[in-house]
Amino acid sequence: MSMLTPPGMGGKYRITGRRFPHMRRPRNPRRVVLAAVAAVAVLGLGGWGTIQLVDVFSGGGSGSPQAARKSADCGRDGHGDTTDARAAGRSAPRELPRPGDITVNVYNATPRSGLAKTTADELKARGFRIGKVGNAPAPYDKNVEGTALLLGSPDDADGAMRVLQEQVGEATVKSDVRKGTDIDLIIGAGFKELRPAPDASRAPAAPHPAPSSPAPSKSAAKC
Repeated sequence: MSMLTPPGMGGKYRITGRRFPHMRRPRNPRRVVLAAVAAVAVLGLGGWGTIQLVDVFSGGGSGSPQAARKSADCGRDGHGDTTDARAAGRSAPRELPRPGDITVNVYNATPRSGLAKTTADELKARGFRIGKVGNAPAPYDKNVEGTALLLGSPDDADGAMRVLQEQVGEATVKSDVRKGTDIDLIIGAGFKELRPAPDASRAPAAPHPAPSSPAPSKSAAKC
């Protein structure tokens, strides 16, 4: 047996020259399958992580922080559904009553006689309903320095009294406690006559108009 023959060969193999026999374990098919599965799993996880990173830095996706901030900005700027909610909740301007629905009591607080009667006739010709006509009550007799004083229910301050004020002009408006809906017109020392009919018949502006929503700019993000 040659000295180059490995122990245990029993002389079955003889080594000659410079080449040696390669001894390796037989391949296990189970290990090969497990290794392939592990490699596929690693590649899959790596690809999924890459997609998530690209999605975050590009600002896409409904669940990304950029998308959440965009949705919040749309709601805050009024370009989303909140615009319709605000428009639905906004109350319409109050409709003013017609002269035929307003009853006016005309009182004269000046020394000039017949002023209440002529003023009541003029208001009646313009469509108003006339109630009492006469001298002003004692607390107001000769104590109204301005053009006129309008007294009525607080509910009529932005309605019937506003319509009557358009007829009188510069009149002071005050509210008192009363059960009826009639209005007292107390003629003061500064009164000369009612406003001209064309100006008085002009429809008064509705109080407290609702502000219009600004149009969205072209550079605003679409929601």
